[in-house]
This record gives sequence, C-alpha cells and structure tokens, in this order.
Amino acid sequence: MNNSQRPADYVGDWPEAGRVYSVRVLPHARTGQPQVHILGFYAERPYGAFAAHRFEQVADVWLN
Repeated sequence: MNNSQRPADYVGDWPEAGRVYSVRVLPHARTGQPQVHILGFYAERPYGAFAAHRFEQVADVWLN
C-alpha cells in the first residue's frame, strides 16, 4: 500500500502500510474510476475515498 502524499488539509483516518482493511470499491461519480472506501474510517469532506492504485488486493469476499 502506498500511504504517502497525505493532503495537508486532510482531516480523518489515514491508512497505514502493512495493514489489512475491509473496503468497498465504488466508481467515482464523474470519472467512473474505481475508488476505495475503507469501512469504519472517518474523513471530512471532500475526502473519504482513496485511489485504487494505493492498495494491493489480498482477498475477495462476496456476501449473499
């Protein structure tokens, strides 16, 4: 995971390298690019989602 380049005005939880997180991947509203939302994290607007390239996928879980 790449956790560098945290914006100076970012207020909220920030992911740490080497940890495993439960996430939900959703498309960006304007661009359609995948964005990672870490479940249980708090972030003030306009943030709250992270670029998918910052993360490495370790498992898939599909709940029915």
